[in-house]
Amino acid sequence: MLHINDLTFRIDGRALFENASAQIADGWKVGLVGRNGTGKSTLLRIIREELAKGEGNGDGTIRINRGAKMGYVLQEVPANDITLLDVVLEADIERASLMRESDTCEDPDRIGEIHERLADIDAWSGEARAAEILVGLGFTQNDLSRACKEFSGGWRMRAALGGVLFAQPDLLLLDEPTNYLDLEGAAWLETYLRKYPHTVIIVSHDRDLLNRSVTHILAVENTKLVLQAGGYDTYLQRRAERTQHLAAQKEKQDVQRAHMQSFIDRFKAKASKAAQAQSRMKMLEKMTVITVPLAERTIPFKFYEVDELASPILELDKVDMGYATGKPVLERVSLRLDFDDRIAIVGANGQGKTTLVKSIAQKLPLLQGVRRASKNLRIGYFSQDQLDELRAGETVLDHVKDLLPNAGQAQVRALAAQFGFGHEKCETKVDKLSGGEKVRLLMGLTTYKKPHILILDEPTSHLDIDSREALIYALNEFNGAVLVITHDTYLAEATADRLWLVNNGKANPYDGDLADYKALVLAADRPDSDKQHAIARAEIAAAAARAEEAPKAAEKSKSAPAPKLSYKQKLRIENAEKGLEKARTALELLDRDLSDPDTFTHKADAEAKLKARGRLQAQLDDAEAEWLEAMQALEA
Repeated sequence: MLHINDLTFRIDGRALFENASAQIADGWKVGLVGRNGTGKSTLLRIIREELAKGEGNGDGTIRINRGAKMGYVLQEVPANDITLLDVVLEADIERASLMRESDTCEDPDRIGEIHERLADIDAWSGEARAAEILVGLGFTQNDLSRACKEFSGGWRMRAALGGVLFAQPDLLLLDEPTNYLDLEGAAWLETYLRKYPHTVIIVSHDRDLLNRSVTHILAVENTKLVLQAGGYDTYLQRRAERTQHLAAQKEKQDVQRAHMQSFIDRFKAKASKAAQAQSRMKMLEKMTVITVPLAERTIPFKFYEVDELASPILELDKVDMGYATGKPVLERVSLRLDFDDRIAIVGANGQGKTTLVKSIAQKLPLLQGVRRASKNLRIGYFSQDQLDELRAGETVLDHVKDLLPNAGQAQVRALAAQFGFGHEKCETKVDKLSGGEKVRLLMGLTTYKKPHILILDEPTSHLDIDSREALIYALNEFNGAVLVITHDTYLAEATADRLWLVNNGKANPYDGDLADYKALVLAADRPDSDKQHAIARAEIAAAAARAEEAPKAAEKSKSAPAPKLSYKQKLRIENAEKGLEKARTALELLDRDLSDPDTFTHKADAEAKLKARGRLQAQLDDAEAEWLEAMQALEA
């Protein structure tokens, strides 16, 4: 499908690619990965022929199979009067053109040709397919007939993505598509790409997507392109093996070179050995030096340890949230936050997740209800919107100095270095920083005052995979409470142990884990069966209702006499129940996966899943045994 041969490309004298080559076959789903700044987006632009060879001193060839259609998203849909559904339908140029021609054509033979072609491309199911894509990306059925001008830029960008997915090009190029999707939309896209019938090249830093949706990884490494079958974790393992192998080879070569150089030094002046010394010199010159790629250092995030506060550190009691004008976005919210809580907030875009965290952080005043907080409680709030608040024209040092107005230059520079900005970067103006660097600066400014609660609203949009790993590590080391809104499933699963669900004007603890929630969302957004759709939607609503009823049940139980349990008894029962539920949910999800016949088309993948099922069954058996022992101990 795509042939890249000996590509060389430089910008401002810096080589992004040098004699880089890769061959991508039809039907492959390829994840294009590499550190920020290595040229991933540039490569997509070269493939799209937006960058001429001369622009970057380019050389080499890039060839796409003859007749293949290429599709990509460049900008959001214009804010016009065309409905969302029509915008997506128009994205399939051939279908739209034939449909218009069929309305005006009077030639019977041509009409027959048109209808035959429309049948070949399944044109008559177009509206249903377009609606499925838009609903999967987060739009409601009512949205489909609304004009594009009624939606924000982010939502119009989703519509543009919907259009290119509907057109189903032979080569689909996607550059960080999950950046403007919520967790629900990202989960849907992950599933859609797995089943996409043609070739996909996707730039993404979403580790779960790169493990679950691609067949190959194309990595930009040291100005070369390295293509490898499998997902991202497999790529990391093979890269480590390659590095280890190169290191061993280099060690042998170094010994060999040292031995040859020693012979040359000893005998080059002796007439009897001069010819042999000369021969070894030529061998030494011709020997290709083995180099081991240096591991690039990832700058860590630093979150300060905070003094522990007695739990609960924050309580909301029947709170209404929203804006001064209009109906409340969320009503009668009752939530509790303990000092060591790690909570991911889930719910479709537009349901009020950001309203919830802004109200908790006191960025929005409460409309009604009571907020109780620990004395001296400090809250750190990070949002992508705050990136626009960095002062253009001012340097990193200018922003850091706001935290230390009376400090000397050396102290300010030392703090900037803690945020990840060394000598060469700290005097850079913020408008010249990359998106990832802006996130690091804002994160440092947010956490400097040692907040007890760290609220992160989509923190990873501009971070590469290694930086996301560094953020996960820092969050897990942080000893305070964390509230996170993110479309990055990997980050949410690695840092959160509880969920809050925001849905239909309510916000409540969610009874289940992230995998359970994603499965419900995918079932609800799959319109292949109206009954299945209704059941899944009902399950989500029921889960939200159970969460809402939980505080009421707890309140009711206060008046009932309860057996006195020791702390150890409580802890053992709670841990046993959590382990039981976690193992059962994981097993159900894997069984659901194994029930799909497509699972067994890849023997190695199927075998791995069957082995995993055996391990999960053993975990479930152990969890059940522990729970039974805990309950028997309680009865005794």
